[in-house]
Amino acid sequence: MTSPFGLHRVVEPAGVLPQQAWRLDPTPECGADEVVVDVERLNLDAASFRQLREEHGDGIKRAVLDIVAERGKMQNPVTGSGGMLLGTVRAVGPDSPLGLEPGDRIATLVSLTLTPLRITDDLADWDGTTEQVPCTGTAVLFGRSIAAVLPDDLPDELALSVLDVCGAPALTDRVVRRKAAQSVLVLGGGGKSGSLSLAAARRAGATRLVALVPTPQEAERVREAGLADEVVIADARNPVAVLDAVGKPVDVTVVCVDVPGCEHGAILATADGGTVVFFSMATSFSAAALGAEGLAADVEMLVGNGYVPGHAEFALDLLRAEPAVRALFDHRQTAQA
Repeated sequence: MTSPFGLHRVVEPAGVLPQQAWRLDPTPECGADEVVVDVERLNLDAASFRQLREEHGDGIKRAVLDIVAERGKMQNPVTGSGGMLLGTVRAVGPDSPLGLEPGDRIATLVSLTLTPLRITDDLADWDGTTEQVPCTGTAVLFGRSIAAVLPDDLPDELALSVLDVCGAPALTDRVVRRKAAQSVLVLGGGGKSGSLSLAAARRAGATRLVALVPTPQEAERVREAGLADEVVIADARNPVAVLDAVGKPVDVTVVCVDVPGCEHGAILATADGGTVVFFSMATSFSAAALGAEGLAADVEMLVGNGYVPGHAEFALDLLRAEPAVRALFDHRQTAQA
């Protein structure tokens, strides 16, 4: 008997959902409402990739293999995060509600932290220097999983990069429209989720867009792209530096950085009655809550959970419609290559 939530795939501990489980069963046998995927590429989330590189260096390949072998999924034990994958549908159960067919090339829009996964090629084609990991293996999707068929007009690597962060611009759009926000700050405005969030905020009606980036080189790229009205340079981990760089507090702050310790700067830079949206998997939500209390900051704080209805189509449309966003993504792809 299969569960649409994947409970039948939990090996230990019993009774928890797959994301919370320590170990999953990744056997590639298709249940009644499951989909089995032949994996071609993983996309590790930015926070997880950074942590693994910093801790393991040249041993990152072995670290990823060990995690997947031990846990039956890719879940970084430090950050708790995973990423998503690209592959081809091998089999579809008769009761699957996902609307997929064998042969469809897809990107999963659910985290690798809850996706049963096997790697069978020892990551032979990955050098450990990029978030995208070419590999051979299998994965299993549940009845409540989400996946998008890859578009025909974009390279696979580019589409995967966009879909990896598609929840960020969709929620940014929703928040800016609901709050009628006029000013938006994006911490990490030169990255994947950051650049898409800037474009989404502009489309939603914001009239002052501030991009905070860590280096002059990144600042120049964002200025050339024209995505923000103001581009400022500061260490997002330094609250006072963030506040000084931004100046007048904003209505909405979107946190898209991949390093820990950026909660207090985001809170300080947000006006009373404003909203902070945390998309970074490096966020400490206890630090955010206690920091806001300690600063007597009247701000609403939202957890970006990566899912908003229509988020994949929204992000891909931004990429197609906004040359500046496409240019930043293309630069990132070229730099990684």
